[in-house]
Amino acid sequence: MSKYPQFTDEHDMFRKALRDYCTNELAPHAEEWEDARSFPREVFQQMGQLGFLGCRYPEDVGGSGGDIWYTVVLAEELPRCTMAGLAMAILVQSDMATPIINEIGTQEQKEEFLVPAIQGEKIAALGVSEPGAGSDVAGIRTVAKKDGDDYVISGQKTWITNGTRADFITLAARTNPDDRYGGISLFLFPTDTPGFSVGQKLEKIGNHCSDTAELFFDECRIPSRYLLGQEGAGFYYIMQNFQGERLVGALTGTAGAQIILNKTIEYCQERNAFGRPLTGFQVTRHKLVDMETQLEACRTLSYHAADLFGRGIPAQREISMAKLMVGETAMSVIDGCLQLHGGMGYVEEGPVARAWRDTRLLSIGGGTTEIMKEILSKVMNL
Repeated sequence: MSKYPQFTDEHDMFRKALRDYCTNELAPHAEEWEDARSFPREVFQQMGQLGFLGCRYPEDVGGSGGDIWYTVVLAEELPRCTMAGLAMAILVQSDMATPIINEIGTQEQKEEFLVPAIQGEKIAALGVSEPGAGSDVAGIRTVAKKDGDDYVISGQKTWITNGTRADFITLAARTNPDDRYGGISLFLFPTDTPGFSVGQKLEKIGNHCSDTAELFFDECRIPSRYLLGQEGAGFYYIMQNFQGERLVGALTGTAGAQIILNKTIEYCQERNAFGRPLTGFQVTRHKLVDMETQLEACRTLSYHAADLFGRGIPAQREISMAKLMVGETAMSVIDGCLQLHGGMGYVEEGPVARAWRDTRLLSIGGGTTEIMKEILSKVMNL
């Protein structure tokens, strides 16, 4: 029986199936796919067929109709593939680029984009960040001009996960140059549109198997039926969508750090120094206790945020706190784990060094630590 009452037998069955898949089908390819700087498209298709991509979507769009705790399980088990880049790419597909389609999209838009994304037949990307507008979403300069029954889109995006092979982009563009917040709209943008091109595939410190790209839009013409929601409401849709993105970031960051900490505990129990295991030293034991306590606090806060989010209760405060805390804590914990591994932690043979590189993104992507603090300072009326 789980010590967390939120998880039912059905959640546990889903967890076991996902854990087995990540451990047996994905993790053995970690070094190969990291070196290749990509992973096969078939992973999306397999996960779609197994029901992992649509666990919380309604049945009428091909999902399983599950609750928020299925998303929690998804975020917690994906790190077992030992590639944060793959986990991120999948979560972009399931919980970042597509939820807004389910929430505000037309039936036609859902059938054309959301259903095949849930099936893993179409790969999705989220196109918000630009060279001059990362955390400052209201600063985006990509333009969408209305022209008859079409919109003509020109501009550039960068840091786009799944960018080199996305079949469509949930895209933010400016429809009114005179309105900083009310002049942004969302579009569903097929990447086979003439004028679209992928620029440089960005080489990153970590998350190597995830493709991250620059995207260019040169007078790309799309029909007005691809406008997502109301024109001019895009900024507010993005802020709403960020809540789910930041929540899964906190959950997967906590789980990934916990996996590395568990491996470190095993290593410290087996590794001998000066005639006894590393856990025979008080300083080691206390360090491990501190890290376990910190991750339990991260998990509890993230679960609280997930509970509020799942019940439709405003949770910007709690989600921002979780994202802030996990972004800093997970990096600190994994750095401590690397230290306890000594030289073995610094070589590329095991998962510790890779996790150390990958985890650095947590306090940057989806809103930096500094942005989370600014959000919270406003919530606290400071």
